[in-house]
Amino acid sequence: FLKRYSFCLVLYLCTLLQFQRGCCPNLELLETNRKLDTNLCELHVCIQGLQTACPKLKCMPPGCLHEVLSCGFPMLEELSLATTSYSFTSDKDLLNILFGSTKLRVLDLRGCTRVTPAGLAALPCSSINGVGSSSQPKTGLHLLTQKWGSTLQQLDIANQLFTEDDLECAISFLSQTPETLRSLNLSGTRITPAPLKYVTSSLNYLNLSSCRCLPRGLKRIYRDQEDIHQLLDKLE
Repeated sequence: FLKRYSFCLVLYLCTLLQFQRGCCPNLELLETNRKLDTNLCELHVCIQGLQTACPKLKCMPPGCLHEVLSCGFPMLEELSLATTSYSFTSDKDLLNILFGSTKLRVLDLRGCTRVTPAGLAALPCSSINGVGSSSQPKTGLHLLTQKWGSTLQQLDIANQLFTEDDLECAISFLSQTPETLRSLNLSGTRITPAPLKYVTSSLNYLNLSSCRCLPRGLKRIYRDQEDIHQLLDKLE
């Protein structure tokens, strides 16, 4: 097992070295097959070198990126830094990675507790479709829905500590934009019945499980529009 692991590690390091030498100028997808809950092989990749070697990269896999220095990936469409272990990624690190990524559509930061809503709002990406966030601040969610409300199709803020007022403000911004939102995960949040009246009728999925501020009977998962419409009727 150790020999096989060592061989795979050496092969992986050699592959990264080839990337950073500029041998993959047409690479669009990079996958490391790394589990979210693993603490093994947290490699410090030179993001600046990777950017130079792979300017057409569109999708980056989950991973731990420390001390990154980059002007961004101009073709990047998907970035996942999701993890169930501790993440060192901060607002500054994220901006260093995505400084030039104006085409980004999907951003998964679940587990990245050092990234704040203000840091996300400062990104140059203007057409985000999906966001997964695990920020520590209790306010600021409205900054995201205000910026990306017109393009956001999926929002996952499960178990986040946003205040009731901030949640209401954030969801109200979603109602002011075209009905593009399809999936909303509010599981474990402090959402109250009042903001739910702003939920758009275009939703196909709404997770209200474990929401302590909701009355019994409402704390569950709604999996289609008919189910969600019945919920909205109960709130009127």
